[in-house]
Amino acid sequence: MSRPTPAPAAPSAAEPAALRGARHVPYWLHDPDRPEPAAPLTRDTTADLAVVGGGFAGLWTALRAKERDPGRTVVVLEAVTCAAAASGRNGGFAEPTLTHGVANGASRWPDEVAELERLGRLNLDGLVDTVRRHDIDCHLERTGELYVATRPHEVEALAEQAAQTTRLGGDVRFLDGAATRARVSSPTYLAGLLDPSVVLVEPARLAWGLRRVCLELGVEVHEQTPVAGVERDADGVVVRTPRGRVRADQAVLAVGARPLLRRLRLMTVPVLDYALTTAPLDAEQRRAVGWAGREGIGDCGRLFHYYRLTRDDRLLFGGYDAVYRFASRDGDVDRHGRATYDVLARHLVETFPALAGVGVTHAWGGVIDTCTRFCAFYGTALRGRVAYASGYTGLGVAATRFAADVGLDLLDGADTERTRPAMVRERPLPFPPEPARWIGIETTRRSMRRADATGRPNRWLRALDRVGLGFDS
Repeated sequence: MSRPTPAPAAPSAAEPAALRGARHVPYWLHDPDRPEPAAPLTRDTTADLAVVGGGFAGLWTALRAKERDPGRTVVVLEAVTCAAAASGRNGGFAEPTLTHGVANGASRWPDEVAELERLGRLNLDGLVDTVRRHDIDCHLERTGELYVATRPHEVEALAEQAAQTTRLGGDVRFLDGAATRARVSSPTYLAGLLDPSVVLVEPARLAWGLRRVCLELGVEVHEQTPVAGVERDADGVVVRTPRGRVRADQAVLAVGARPLLRRLRLMTVPVLDYALTTAPLDAEQRRAVGWAGREGIGDCGRLFHYYRLTRDDRLLFGGYDAVYRFASRDGDVDRHGRATYDVLARHLVETFPALAGVGVTHAWGGVIDTCTRFCAFYGTALRGRVAYASGYTGLGVAATRFAADVGLDLLDGADTERTRPAMVRERPLPFPPEPARWIGIETTRRSMRRADATGRPNRWLRALDRVGLGFDS
């Protein structure tokens, strides 16, 4: 019996002109200043701490470990190159939230959401401080983020979100339609919420900067070194790679959508997220869209878009069509993503009619790890010698730094303000095994699309909310 997944869209002569010639590589990684790969591990070695994964989570862990104890020996093992996966292909939104937004945090942990918001703001301040102290060239901009309502039923919800965030200590401002369009000119905007705390970065350059700082602090980094497994031994843990092993006192697993521990295989699913970048906007196009504040923008749909301007005034436009493939397979990401690229290109022009005909230079996709509570969860394994975090659901640029500190706290057995919240101590509900997982996720996606159109969640979505299950775009 064939697996229940739609056939991929074939190449077509009717492909939108804007997409012809686009490179299928993340814009951020197509950078002449990317560092040369570090040498792979080719021998057995020892360390106080082994870190598996060279994305944001792994690099923050290594850096924070050395800042806490400069004498600690730390080894980072990365399967490809640092930032090659989700850390190098996201939108670059560094947000203060640790819970995928105030509403999600308040619905799950109402008694501690104010504390979680405070911890999130401190964590983001720490990220900004690190970038500035170490002179990391990632074009950090404290532009804030503009959340926009594009359907009538979203306006009231956005106003409620503004009031809730303000009650919890956030500094946000609700804008009516005219005020929103005065900031960024789109005929689709009916209202907006401006959150000035959000920071924009070039994500790959942030990761490469963290890598550079780790090396300067004495961290041993090995790229092109996939990890085959992690086991407990008498003195700690052993991390196995094809050409060498690392014996370490402790380890942190920072591998996102590809968990190494069997216990985590139903806790997350890999979801394909797609994005485009245009050619640099010329002066006339920039005047047509306004956008003097250069805010990051996200709309309020359950299937939502995120977009922003780059350093050279390209428009990065992504999100919406989150795709899950049966049995967690991703396959040929770009071939399967052709239909989604077309959708994004169409939505871009619907949002900004003045940009009709703008060329797309880069179109890419890849997996992110999502869990049923939409935000990262944490834990330990192998008798407390291994720590992990997973399930960031697309908001890991800043939250990975918090996870690094949580993981190190857990390995130390420390009781801190980071380890006390129920959010850190609790685990999300697992996804069901196949085929129920695929059926459930597809039913949810279709229900979300209908809810976006009507403003009314159906019985399926209401039932998921009651039991704490979810799926997010």
